Amino acid sequence: MATATPKPIKCKAAVGRAAGEPLQIEEVVVAPPKAHEVRIKIICTSLCHSDVTFWRMKGNPLAVHPRIFGHEAVGTIESIGEHVDEFKVGDLVVPVFTGQCHECADCTSERGSNICSLLPFRISPAMPRDGTTRFTDMNGESIYHFTGVSSFSEYTVVDVTQVVKLDAAVEHNKLCLLSCGVSTGVGAAWKLAGVDVGSTVAIFGLGSVGLAVAEGCRIRGASRIIGVDLNPDKFELGKKFGLTDFVNPKDIGDKSVSKVITEMTNGGADYCFECIGLASLMSDAFKSTHQGWGKTIILGVEMHGSPLCIAPYELLNGRCVMGSLFGGIKPKDDIPTLLNKYLNKELELDKFITHEIGLDEINKAFDLLLEGKSLRCIIWMDK
Repeated sequence: MATATPKPIKCKAAVGRAAGEPLQIEEVVVAPPKAHEVRIKIICTSLCHSDVTFWRMKGNPLAVHPRIFGHEAVGTIESIGEHVDEFKVGDLVVPVFTGQCHECADCTSERGSNICSLLPFRISPAMPRDGTTRFTDMNGESIYHFTGVSSFSEYTVVDVTQVVKLDAAVEHNKLCLLSCGVSTGVGAAWKLAGVDVGSTVAIFGLGSVGLAVAEGCRIRGASRIIGVDLNPDKFELGKKFGLTDFVNPKDIGDKSVSKVITEMTNGGADYCFECIGLASLMSDAFKSTHQGWGKTIILGVEMHGSPLCIAPYELLNGRCVMGSLFGGIKPKDDIPTLLNKYLNKELELDKFITHEIGLDEINKAFDLLLEGKSLRCIIWMDK
C-alpha cells in the first residue's frame, strides 16, 4: 500500500501532435497511479523503430494523436497505487511493452509463452485495465499512451505487469537497452531459436534488432553468422556483433538470396531471422534454411500487411516458421538474466549506443535513425 496519496505532477514531455510531424516539447500533467499501477520518473529513454513506425502512421485506427511515444527506458518508482506489493518508491526499474502477471495460464506456463492473457499486448492509446489516459495537456485535453509505457516524458504511469525491477549498479544508458530492442534480438536467438554451438545463422536486416540477434547468436556459440542487408557499411559494423559473412542482394546478380545462402552453407542455414518486416524476405529466409531442421524466426512486422505465402509441400521437409513477440522474453524472469550476462561480460551492450542527447533534442534522434546513422540514441531527461 502507498504511504501517502500521490498528487498530479507537471513535467516536460515530447508530444506527437500529428503523424510524421516533429514532436513538441510541452508541459503536461501526469495523473497519480491507480490500482495496480506505478508512476515512474524516467532517467533516460531511447528511440526504437517501432516508435517511428507509429509516429508516421496515417489512416489507421492505431494512429492516434496527440500521443506520447517511447517504450524503451529506465527510471525509478516515484509513487505507487493501491494493491502494489512488488515495488516500493525508489526502486530502479525498466518498463516494457508487454506484461508478465505471474497469474494467467500463459505467464505460468513452462511451454515458453510470453504473451500474457490477463493483459495481452496491444498498441493501445490508453492504460490496459481501465482504458483511460494518465496524461493531459495544459488545456486539460487528453494525451494518449503508446504500448502502455510512453517514456518520452519525464514521468509516466505504467501497469505493474509491465515493470521489471533491476538491482545492479549499472550505467543507466545500458539498462535502458534491456527494455526492448536488445532483449528482443538476443531473446530470439536464445529463447525461441535455441541457437546451438557450431550452428550456421542468416540474419535478414541489420538494424539494431538484427544486430542484437547477431549478438545473441555469438553468445550462443554459432560458428557462422551471415548478415543480409542492402547497406554495405553494415558488414564492418556487424563484425563487432559477431557477423562472419555478408550478402548484399544488389551484388549477387541473377541469383536469389536463398540460393546464395544455400550454397554458402552447404544446404542452408540452421537458423534464419527476418528482422525487417517484408513478406518477400520472410519467404527468402524460409527458403534459406536447411531441409529437415531449419528454423525461420520472424521478428519483423510486415509493413504492408502482406501475407506470408509458403507452399504446403515446402513444410513437409521439416522446416518450420516461428513468430516472435519480444524475442520470447518473459520480462520479469528473463531481463534480470540478460543483465547478469552483461555483468559477466557475455552480453556487450555498449556497442549498441551510437548517440546520446537531451529530451529537447529528441527530433534529432528521429533524424539520425531515419538517415541510418544510429543504432540506439539515448535520450536523457536531465540534459
